[in-house]
Amino acid sequence: MESRDPAHGPAAYACMMMRRPAAEAFRAFADPAVTSRFWYSKSSGPIVTGADLRWEWETYGGSVDVRVQDVQEGRLIRFGWGIYGQPTTVEVTFTPQTPQVTFVEVTETGFQGSVTDTVGWLNDTVGGFATTLCAMKALLEHGIELNAVPDHHPHPA
Repeated sequence: MESRDPAHGPAAYACMMMRRPAAEAFRAFADPAVTSRFWYSKSSGPIVTGADLRWEWETYGGSVDVRVQDVQEGRLIRFGWGIYGQPTTVEVTFTPQTPQVTFVEVTETGFQGSVTDTVGWLNDTVGGFATTLCAMKALLEHGIELNAVPDHHPHPA
């Protein structure tokens, strides 16, 4: 948990270095044909500014409605969603370190509720995005689909 902007309250933050160009890392998040290989299982469309999307995680029987607020090709994706029935904003930034290395940062803000609820939500969010970024890294750098997101909370046998 990290407070990135006091005006927006506490922020969940996860980051990972991707040994791929910024355009490729960006495409991995923006193109559902790639994203569905490491994060959600289905999307109603690509991430473009103004899009209203539905993302599904079939393993968990869950879905979320997403409103894409801003897209800056190769640099930024910002969207709002209503995980747990409370709207928050997620910002994903792609910062080139070299032509072949990109630093990807995910920040989620807008958490509401009691301290206990907020801390639990922040913990889940940081863990979820850290898992997602690790799975993205494995796919982009090694061509491996880890299934880390669907296996994060396996169903009991």
